[in-house]
Amino acid sequence: MANNDYFSEIKDWNIKHLPYEIMWLDKEGKLIYGNKKFSDKLGYSSTEIERLSVFDINPITTADTWKSHWEEVEKKGYSNFKSVHQTKSGNYYDVEVFAQFFSNNGKKVICALVNDISQSTFYRSLLNHSQQLTNAGGWELDLQDGTIIATEQAFKIFSLEDKSEFIPMKMVHRFEDSEYLKKLIVNAMRKGESYDEILALKPQDKDKQKRYIRCIGNPIIKRDKIYKLVGTYQEVTEEVEKNQRLEFFKNIIDNAKDLFYIYNREGKLVYYSDSVIKTLGFSKKELDSFWIYDLDTNITKEWWYDHFDDIKEKEVVHLEWRILKKNGSSFTADIIANHLVYKNEDFNCAVVRDVTLFKNNEEQLKAALYELSELKNELEIDNQYLREEISSSINLDNIICQSEEYRRVLEQVTQVAVTDATVLITGESGTGKELLASAVHKNSRRNERPLIKVNCATLPKELIESELFGHKKGAFTGAIADKVGKFSLADGGTIFLDEIGEVPIELQAKLLRVLQEGEFDQLGSTKTTKVDVRVIAATNRDLELMVKNGKFREDLYYRLNVFPIHNIPLRERKTDIPLLAQFFLEKYSAKAGKHFKRLSKKTIAILSAYNFPGNIRELENLIERAVIIEQGSTLNPGTWLPKTKVELTTEDLESFETAQRNHIIKVLDHTNWRVSGPKGAARILDMKDKTLFATMKRLGIEKQVGLKR
Repeated sequence: MANNDYFSEIKDWNIKHLPYEIMWLDKEGKLIYGNKKFSDKLGYSSTEIERLSVFDINPITTADTWKSHWEEVEKKGYSNFKSVHQTKSGNYYDVEVFAQFFSNNGKKVICALVNDISQSTFYRSLLNHSQQLTNAGGWELDLQDGTIIATEQAFKIFSLEDKSEFIPMKMVHRFEDSEYLKKLIVNAMRKGESYDEILALKPQDKDKQKRYIRCIGNPIIKRDKIYKLVGTYQEVTEEVEKNQRLEFFKNIIDNAKDLFYIYNREGKLVYYSDSVIKTLGFSKKELDSFWIYDLDTNITKEWWYDHFDDIKEKEVVHLEWRILKKNGSSFTADIIANHLVYKNEDFNCAVVRDVTLFKNNEEQLKAALYELSELKNELEIDNQYLREEISSSINLDNIICQSEEYRRVLEQVTQVAVTDATVLITGESGTGKELLASAVHKNSRRNERPLIKVNCATLPKELIESELFGHKKGAFTGAIADKVGKFSLADGGTIFLDEIGEVPIELQAKLLRVLQEGEFDQLGSTKTTKVDVRVIAATNRDLELMVKNGKFREDLYYRLNVFPIHNIPLRERKTDIPLLAQFFLEKYSAKAGKHFKRLSKKTIAILSAYNFPGNIRELENLIERAVIIEQGSTLNPGTWLPKTKVELTTEDLESFETAQRNHIIKVLDHTNWRVSGPKGAARILDMKDKTLFATMKRLGIEKQVGLKR
């Protein structure tokens, strides 16, 4: 079967059988398919749906979280969770998602069933009551010979160890109203009267919650003679408490200002809140006999049945209506009509709110409401970003230091943190530049606002401007919705631009404008956005050299370099190695469920003698590997330790010119002696073509025809 036929059959089956929003996604998060209910809910056309990805409809999903979710569903086969979706117009709603993994002919997809759980769950569940007997134990009493048969569950309900104690007339003493239950049983045996009552058990322990038992008894009559009594005891404590809560909620509804109606399919008014009487002016006697046509004479039966079917199909319908009072006046109302099912019968529960005052002020408030909506959306994205940051950030207490060299670095952090100055953190990879940036923000006046982190090296060049500054819908191909940039998210707080040297030269002018003027233009927008953001940048590259080579703007470099902090490598703070190693040992021992307490002196000596080209990150990885491999309470040397390099003698060393010549020849051999162009040696050596030709001439490098080096 072709893949297209396969997906076509699956789509048809889903549409026919499942009353949910349905979407299919591939491994990259691209939407393969969304049914009509899904596209209608989000407000996209079927053509637009196929151009979306999970990141467009779920604002809290990142590339990392989608990857983890895909792996989880692929491994387990399914996943059930709650999340949030964003419509085309930018509104959010809560959803419950059941995701299932499918694979056919090598094509892997996730099928997700989506259920909107954001509206009216309280009213929808108001009458949702099950009549099935669960947690029930049955029994039968033969009145001829007095024998009793009972199920195991019947004994469990009363915690009976001695099953001979289970005699209906003897069980009555366990109930608070024992005399009443006794009377019911006697009448059943003598008069053939059935009973079905919920009674409270006597408390066995003052600290235990009160329990309720449903007691059912049915006499079996043959030839006008009662010869058996069949009964059931059912634990209904949860249901009783639920009904008590429903009664409490009913009191809340009756005292609410909103009007609540419940109609059956024929239009009969079967329930209404006290507020209906107070607002409309009808008496209770009048309302008890009313149909929908009595409350509004403009409604016809044809319209009502169509409206009821619409509610049943969509579950929730939102509309605006004019509500008539008994005195002939009317008011504009906002109505949410919900579909309810109770005892297999369909009902319409309508929640009605008088919005006359809001309508009168709608024009004046429209601009303010739009601004509030935008702020709310940004805040939700901001909060989600903060939750992700909190879950992955390193505790500031993890800055471990006893060396004087690193204390001087931390003193610089303390000095600049209380200001709003731009900070440039330099240093080798793995030295903890991000940790220093977090420390600057944590100790600043902006610490109650977010620290937004951006790794410029991981962003595609064609998307980095949109990621930093955001874009408007339609700004470029694929921009089907507005996107809030990282600078907007960081407004009032701090943005950390890691690997700043990777920002394309053509975007650096826009970055300079934000630093100098505090403003930028979103892609596709005609409005200038103002922000108050503190910038902390970091790099392991030589920006001064990049400036000389024309790869980094000089004015941007000096604007970033207001307060430089050089994060020293681990080899220059070796007295911190034992402390850091001990910290990582305790951290990964706890994660692995092992019991390491300390490092041996020999282990510390070997680690302290090593230069750690990968810095703290390399040390952390070494200790994590050691915890996995080794056993015991003391970490001794093992195969996990780095191999120490052999000391070079003077004879092994060569001059800089010789080393430079050999390296250039090695690169030229790799490019088949191509000097210029995208795949030429000059590009690999990060040199201009003319400079490389001049260097080759100076070092006497010529291609040897017919010889392979």
